[in-house]
Amino acid sequence: MVGVGAFGRNHARVYRELQQQGKGVELAAIVDADAARAAAVAAEAGARPFSSLADLQGRVDAASVAVPTVHHLAVARALMEAGIDVLIEKPVAVSLAEADELLRLACAHRRVVQVGHLERFNPAVRATVPLVTQPMFFEVHRLSVFTPRSLDIDVVLDLMIHDLDVVLSFVRSPVKEVRAVGLPILTGKVDIANVRLEFESGCVANFTASRVSTERVRKLRFFQPHQYVSIDYTRQDVMIFAVEAGAAPQGPLGDMLAASEDTHPSSADIKLLRPAVVHEEPLHAELSAFLEAVRTRSQPLVPLEDGRRSLALALEILETIREHSQRVNLDALRAAPRP
Repeated sequence: MVGVGAFGRNHARVYRELQQQGKGVELAAIVDADAARAAAVAAEAGARPFSSLADLQGRVDAASVAVPTVHHLAVARALMEAGIDVLIEKPVAVSLAEADELLRLACAHRRVVQVGHLERFNPAVRATVPLVTQPMFFEVHRLSVFTPRSLDIDVVLDLMIHDLDVVLSFVRSPVKEVRAVGLPILTGKVDIANVRLEFESGCVANFTASRVSTERVRKLRFFQPHQYVSIDYTRQDVMIFAVEAGAAPQGPLGDMLAASEDTHPSSADIKLLRPAVVHEEPLHAELSAFLEAVRTRSQPLVPLEDGRRSLALALEILETIREHSQRVNLDALRAAPRP
């Protein structure tokens, strides 16, 4: 485990739990620039603390990287060159050039590399994947109360990128147009943003992300022909309102409709469906999937290419926000004395 700040500490906890459950993994090493913190987490997790990445060669097979984003490339490079497979937290890098270098290194050293887009492993998202047909409109909200965590990056790269990754995995169509506005509120970075995407398929997606909210909201809703799907990430819950129109849908949704007894109170043609969701901590599922990819030398569920794709879109959104700020002369407005 490389980097044991707030989130890296969670990685260490879950690896330790998997070890205790006999899942064929041993948490062998903790590395952090803060030697005292490394020692404290290592003591909690029953691992050995190390101060250098060089100490890991020959001692470990795989590593999670949860250092600040600006250090992702340097840390992942050292690990891959030492023959170690890596899970890199999101965003995968600070630039597309760095993401491309990660791709080159992974290919050159034949390493398994997974990107930590955690919501892909949310049980509600996984239960929804087989039911996606032709999504045409998304409404996504991810709101958080302010904390001093991850203030080195904008809210788009900190929070919204989770939802960008999920929507891109559902739509599977190139982005045609980006419109965005964002504002710094409590920090020098963008703290709240609203984004509208249009895809080549005709699908439209609206995103709102904030880290200065008074409440915590994690919801994704989308519409596809004859269906409205609502995902609550926090509750790990999925609801589908399905209209029986014409021929019955095929596949998993058709099976659900055939078996459903629930109807909307105002119409016998609208059924409320609740797909079966196997509740699990998303990080537990993510790390288990990473370890399985390492063991089987198979492509992870969230490969580097997906991490690069989400990063590219997030960076395009941030550039659009900057252009919008310049058009409305936002810096001058912020500097003007308040009435």
